[in-house]
Amino acid sequence: MMNKVISMNEAVSKIGEGDTLMIGGFMANGSPKHLIDALVEANIKDLTLICNDTGFINKGGGKLVSNQQLAKVITSHIGTNKETGRQMMAGETEVTLVPQGTLAEQIRAAGFGLGGVLTPTGIGTRVEENKQTLTLDGKKYLVERPLKADISLLYASKVDRFGNMIYYGSTNNFNDVMASAATVTIVEAEEIVAVGDIAPHEVMTPGIFVDYIVKGGGTDHDERKEATFDS
Repeated sequence: MMNKVISMNEAVSKIGEGDTLMIGGFMANGSPKHLIDALVEANIKDLTLICNDTGFINKGGGKLVSNQQLAKVITSHIGTNKETGRQMMAGETEVTLVPQGTLAEQIRAAGFGLGGVLTPTGIGTRVEENKQTLTLDGKKYLVERPLKADISLLYASKVDRFGNMIYYGSTNNFNDVMASAATVTIVEAEEIVAVGDIAPHEVMTPGIFVDYIVKGGGTDHDERKEATFDS
């Protein structure tokens, strides 16, 4: 079995300028806090970020926005990070807003090798503009393409050395679905254990999807701790 455990610096070295990243989590809960901090420190630019949201100015993926490392963001909302909105209105960062369910399904489609997903969400609105549609059994759908990344940066509460993952509470947020949707998947583990310490029935994301593991810590919004939502 290959050694998947690497240092934080080695993990960041896998990311290059212009890469497309997926980052797990929901409003920073379940986001890989230390990987994001290391990426900010490395100051790699011109990235495209696919995420549920842009977190806060100083939490989660929002730190990459604040450090102006992103050329484009594909996300379901930006409302908790006013800097994302400012950069979008100023033309500094391209922002594509996607309904949350559609976003999750587009990511899942990439991981499962599907050609796309059909959804009625957005039909009859501006979302429909310049997109392919299909009528099935008399109902009109949008054809939404899969979303694939170069690198997925994920978080899990406990990971064994093969990469089998466990999430506590709601920290699963988008981590599981993103694990199979990138060329390279790196998981930040709050705790790393030996193979066999996680029972097969406890595994939430199989290690076959994980390329590298780094030792991290809790998330910004670990639900087992008191969370603050100030921005």
